[in-house]
Amino acid sequence: MKRKVNVVTLGCSKNLVDSEVLLSQLGNSGFEVVHDSNDPTEVVIINTCGFIGDAKEESIDTIMNFVNAKEQGIIEKLYVMGCLSARYKDELVAEIPEVDKYFGKFDIKQITAELKVEYNPEFIYERKLTTPKHFAFLKISEGCNRSCSFCAIPIMTGKHKSRTIEELVREAKYLAKRGVKEVLLIAQDLSFYGLDLYGKSKLASLMEQLSEIEGIEWIRLHYAYPSKFPFDVLPVMRDNPKVCKYLDLPLQHASNNMLKKMLRHVTEEETYELIRRIREEVPGIALRTTLLVGHPGETEEDIERLKKMVEFARFDRLGVFPYSHEEGTYAAKHYEDDVDDDVKQARADEIMELQQNISADIMAERIGKKMKVLVDRTEGDMLVGRTEFDSPEVDGEVFITNYPDDLEIGDFCMVEITGSEDYDLIGEVK
Repeated sequence: MKRKVNVVTLGCSKNLVDSEVLLSQLGNSGFEVVHDSNDPTEVVIINTCGFIGDAKEESIDTIMNFVNAKEQGIIEKLYVMGCLSARYKDELVAEIPEVDKYFGKFDIKQITAELKVEYNPEFIYERKLTTPKHFAFLKISEGCNRSCSFCAIPIMTGKHKSRTIEELVREAKYLAKRGVKEVLLIAQDLSFYGLDLYGKSKLASLMEQLSEIEGIEWIRLHYAYPSKFPFDVLPVMRDNPKVCKYLDLPLQHASNNMLKKMLRHVTEEETYELIRRIREEVPGIALRTTLLVGHPGETEEDIERLKKMVEFARFDRLGVFPYSHEEGTYAAKHYEDDVDDDVKQARADEIMELQQNISADIMAERIGKKMKVLVDRTEGDMLVGRTEFDSPEVDGEVFITNYPDDLEIGDFCMVEITGSEDYDLIGEVK
């Protein structure tokens, strides 16, 4: 009988891609592989996240749950990999010795060796998808060259390292043959793509080449930083029908005081100009951003400036995180964590309340319009999908109440919007 391995993924979509590569290596080498399963398996591999406090706590809780399962004889072997393991390996070995072995974020070869499997580079391209078959994440680089005060990611992932255009096109062609229609370009920082390999940004060129692949209908960009933004992607986004008019632009803050303390290497004035230029060059674009409140030294004036920027930008989607002091970061070394936790949360809630009203207005403006929708799933007697302005799992959805019987998950359709909520739309196929 085949030995069964359960890979459990925590954290971001970049971790998910790593898990898919590992599942492919093991699955193509004789193991029966499952992802995030609750069924008993001989081996469990937990791919952890170590980004912020809540993520670390979730990772530790998950490890302990499987330690208990091992002690009860439900599983035989327990391995831990990923960002938390890379960052705190020595501490984890000392505190949770029941885990059979700890691995770093980039130790897939070592994991396959531990399981007596020969590592095959070809399987990197032949990932075992854990997403619905019609969309997939495409990780175009590893690491980060930024030095943001609050962020521990470079500690865990190292310097930015781009993958070549050729290997990314090869992987995307494989995905397209498997039925993938939407590829989501992910990296810690898309803005740096290609600088290390080609001496200049190659993100626009990559987008163009991916758009030539038969079967790929949507290409979506996540995590393009405002500093050193690659402006040549904007004409491609405007003119290429396969590139979604959607951009995830993590700004973090607006005031010069906070941008300087956060080591963001961009000013408030440059941030406003960047938003203006993006909206001007790509009419109708949907902007998503991430903000951080409660960073050491943040004042009420800083929050007011942040709120003004949110009102100005009218982001389609927005997420807010309260600051957490992370060991090893610039902020942890040089600043006192001087904003109370309840104040951090109150500021985050205030920003989200403001954004909720903005989002509700944007959604209401779409009533009566016909929009192209990609169907993701079913819910009761409805189909649920997304427009090009929404990324899976993090953004809003379209609830389709009336549709032809032959419309299936993974299909595109034109939906007339008949209603809206704060973040979602309601519509019918006509």
